[in-house]
Amino acid sequence: MFRFASFLSWCVSSIFVASCALSFAQTSATADPAFTANPKYAAAMAEAKDLKRHRQLLFAIDAYKKASKAVDGKDPVCLGDLYETQIAAGKFKEAAETAQALEAIASTPAGKSSAETDRGRALYLQAGDKAKPELLEAADAAFKAAVADYPKNANAHYMDGYVLAKLHKLDAAGEQFKQCLSCISPKDPSYTRTQHFAENPALAVQKMAPPFTVVALDGTKFNLDEMGGRVVLIDFWATWCGPCNRELPHMKKIAKEFAGEPLVIISVSWDSDEAKWKSFIEKNEMTWVQYRDFDHELSNRFGINAIPHYFTIDSDGVLTAEMLGEDSNVEGKLKKLVAKAREERAKTVPVAVGSE
Repeated sequence: MFRFASFLSWCVSSIFVASCALSFAQTSATADPAFTANPKYAAAMAEAKDLKRHRQLLFAIDAYKKASKAVDGKDPVCLGDLYETQIAAGKFKEAAETAQALEAIASTPAGKSSAETDRGRALYLQAGDKAKPELLEAADAAFKAAVADYPKNANAHYMDGYVLAKLHKLDAAGEQFKQCLSCISPKDPSYTRTQHFAENPALAVQKMAPPFTVVALDGTKFNLDEMGGRVVLIDFWATWCGPCNRELPHMKKIAKEFAGEPLVIISVSWDSDEAKWKSFIEKNEMTWVQYRDFDHELSNRFGINAIPHYFTIDSDGVLTAEMLGEDSNVEGKLKKLVAKAREERAKTVPVAVGSE
């Protein structure tokens, strides 16, 4: 079963954080000294952060609310932390209300735009899997307000494109993705995916794999969105994992069988010992793309906590299957996907003049 809930919020809210997201954490890095001098505020904030660190999110929310009340709801740092904790806890309706409170105290157009984007994000998540139209429309309005206040808000453009695609307004969605592209650098890790969505907005509503770029063992850069019409198999494993070791001959068979086909395999290891990992790969002649996810950052994006774990991704970047444990029918699923990718490639090959 897909664990899309584990990275859906990430997918629609954090794609541009590294390069251009506007947030109160950036526009107001620290709380006003007048607030921090308030003992009730300081104590409640310390308690909230400690509770959040220990994943006691509901108690953390109460503590953040207590801190905010101590300063009459005027601290954007506290409200920003409260908002993110509410999102993490799945309290999307409350998060939308918190974002509205952030809008009310914003001192700059960029700050207000950030808060409006946050409100739209919460409304979108509140719409849930059933994609309630009234909530999607409200999210669309929030993102459009964010763009009106700060036209270069890439997050707002991107997320509005996503929402409009959900509303089946594909032309309008494509335009928002194009506007997003004008706000970010071609070097941005998310540029290629946004470009795909601009060209084919219908992809935005598919179950897409989270975008990522990693540097493989051989020094090459692996970008999921730049696979050029190829199928991708992601294999999460570790040298110390017994079932993974028993699956290794199967992986080697797949690599050999599909050599020269439109398929890329990337094995993502949980090994903490780099030397042992490298030695194992060399000894076992694992010639395909290898990456060590020692901090589990990539694994967390896919929402996994057990190995061996496989994901198949079609040539459009859509997640088609998730398989856990030994004896998964990886090969059977790949045959269908690779055949489809081969057919798509054949359609794009120009026919020579005079040929039939």
